[in-house]
Amino acid sequence: MTIPLFDTAAPLETLRETILERIATVVRSGRFVLGPEVGAFESELAAYLGVRHAIGVGNGTDALAIAARALGVRPGDDVVVPSFTFYATAEAMASVGARPVFCDVDPGTRNVTVETVRAALTPRTTAVVVVDLFGLPAPVREIRELGVPVIEDAAQALGASQGERRAGTLGDIATLSFYPSKNLGAFGDGGAVVTDDEQLAERVRALRFHGSRDKQSFELVGYNSRLDELQAAILRVLLPELDGWCDGRRAAAAAYAAAGLGGHVGLPAVPEGTSPAWHLYVVTHPEPDRLLTALHEHGIQARSYYRTPLHRQPAMVALAAGGGELPATERLAATNLALPISPVLGAEQAAEVVAAIAAA
Repeated sequence: MTIPLFDTAAPLETLRETILERIATVVRSGRFVLGPEVGAFESELAAYLGVRHAIGVGNGTDALAIAARALGVRPGDDVVVPSFTFYATAEAMASVGARPVFCDVDPGTRNVTVETVRAALTPRTTAVVVVDLFGLPAPVREIRELGVPVIEDAAQALGASQGERRAGTLGDIATLSFYPSKNLGAFGDGGAVVTDDEQLAERVRALRFHGSRDKQSFELVGYNSRLDELQAAILRVLLPELDGWCDGRRAAAAAYAAAGLGGHVGLPAVPEGTSPAWHLYVVTHPEPDRLLTALHEHGIQARSYYRTPLHRQPAMVALAAGGGELPATERLAATNLALPISPVLGAEQAAEVVAAIAAA
């Protein structure tokens, strides 16, 4: 493939020696679990986001489950989640015994709205999970005004902002993923929970370590979910590069627009005052499979996401609350196509992608 969907290698080229040195330092130290690298990364991440607490965990899915538990979500509670998103968002709620209640999204932003969330609230709703889908921050602060605690799933949006606030700081508590393809990707699994709330942070720290605060007394049935030292050391090298990488992603999206992409497909809508991180650049077209075939013939990687929405996934049909139709979700699932995006995707490559789409 001449143009990859993700280019995770090129942005790391100048950092590899530093990363290898950091890994060697950790190996020599003999500290591999909850050591100084994790503590330093948590402090640096909190400072970057402008929050009081960032707590490293094993992965983004664990982050969601732990955040829900910290908020007090219990078995039998209802949690509102979007259906047009990755499976882990709903899976994590089901894993703590809650019942996912699926809501629709806005067809332009692909995110949930105050109206779609309000329509899904039930008397047993104890939390809402709002996803910053594809790197575009959702209207989290407006949704919080509904009076239900909000978990911001910012796994795809680290480096994005809404007004003066960064994605990951908009909800009562937020979750991040450092899966290798993410905008800030580790060399394996990793995640974090972030919050300004001292009590929530204390619960998260206990839950990530078997429900204990001191390794002696176990107050909760928790998890063994900790960001390890090697991944934290790598992430400390990468974090200072994140804003520049996100600028590169935004430049790539602008290059697509300048090359006339909007004349052939539906582009994502970006609300005023929002700066996306574009983890994925997803467009819509009535015949996405035909475009997909044409792009592959030109050596351009692309793919569709979430073709089977969560409310239709086999494991969720029996678990989820019954509800109304989700027309925007169904339409987006059938018509979406993710195009190549990365910090190093240039105007020439963007023009090549648009030319291939135009020819199709």
